[in-house]
Amino acid sequence: MSQPAGFKRLTRLDAAHDRLLERVALVERTTTTRLDAADGRVLADPIDAARDVPHYTRAAMDGFAVRATETFGASERSPAPLRIADEPSPDAAVRVHTGSPLPDGADAVVMVEHTEQVGDEIEVTAAVAEGENVAPAGEDVAAGQHLYDAGHRLRPADLGLLKSVGLREVTVYERPTVGVIPTGEELVQADPGPGEVVETNGLTVSRYVERWGGRATYRDVVTDDHAALRAAIERDTTADLVVTAGGSSVGERDLLPAVVEDAGELLVHGVGLKPGHPVGFGVVNDTPVLLLPGYPVSCIVGAVQLLRPALKRAGRLPPDPLPTTTARLDRKVRSDVGTRTFVRVRLDETEGERTAVPTRASGAGALSSVAFADGWVVVPEEREGIPADESVAVEHWGRLP
Repeated sequence: MSQPAGFKRLTRLDAAHDRLLERVALVERTTTTRLDAADGRVLADPIDAARDVPHYTRAAMDGFAVRATETFGASERSPAPLRIADEPSPDAAVRVHTGSPLPDGADAVVMVEHTEQVGDEIEVTAAVAEGENVAPAGEDVAAGQHLYDAGHRLRPADLGLLKSVGLREVTVYERPTVGVIPTGEELVQADPGPGEVVETNGLTVSRYVERWGGRATYRDVVTDDHAALRAAIERDTTADLVVTAGGSSVGERDLLPAVVEDAGELLVHGVGLKPGHPVGFGVVNDTPVLLLPGYPVSCIVGAVQLLRPALKRAGRLPPDPLPTTTARLDRKVRSDVGTRTFVRVRLDETEGERTAVPTRASGAGALSSVAFADGWVVVPEEREGIPADESVAVEHWGRLP
């Protein structure tokens, strides 16, 4: 396998992924939050229903509440006459609407379309059985019924169910915290002069942290100075994870691998993915520190492949594959054996056929090539590329958390 200049050894992506996750601790901190703010959060305690849903026996249809025995034998040819009354009794019916409490003494509801009103009476044209068109208390959820285990990720429908059983707040695990540190003496936040570059990696990564279930602290740019970089990393080791952007390769100003090794333990430096070889990570003060490259595309690839699963693990969220679309590859793409390559593509559709068109085969600094892409095609380590017209899976890394 060819090696990028300066890297003595590249760790395979799967091995790097596993080694990083081994060092990621599950968040144990919990908090109580309102239901309307709990979408996507992970329950810290199991939940049982405190009451029935519905909590009363109700009519399931518009019509008339009756004693079922009063309708036996009723048909269109031989309707059963019943008085319209305020409470059920022999030969009487009570008008009800869907959701109305079933009056005491009634045990069924005749649908309004199976009745014909004649003065103060109705004629029932279809018999009903006991319990017909009636929703008993607890039909949906019974009091004491187990609803969710600890570790369940709440969805909007879950929140509605929890509200229906009387809850207004839940205990959930806190979201993992992440210090995001952009680095590089050439970086500015706006209005770059000659030799200066607008900082984008820290902004991009911090927003992905929020999308992937974490809480990001987006720090000011730290210059390429060993002491300053170490101080910035050590400051943020109170978080669950530290992420740096830039300064992770093997050049004179790429100081972060040495900084992490000096402050703690450098576990991986150089990963077999393209773009993104200069990814690395280690541990400082028991906190994982992920080193992402400074080139924007490399930074995003490294974040999706390593930061995303690390956040999912820390936040007790299940690992989930990215959504994909199958398409025909527009033209051949190349890759190095031993390196997992991520080819940015846009999707075109003509006469019902989807085509994946590479937006750029190379250029890890071309941020527009991911911003304008619909996804990427992954070339596995054992292949030298993918020929044109092959059916490929386009991973939509930007669509879902």
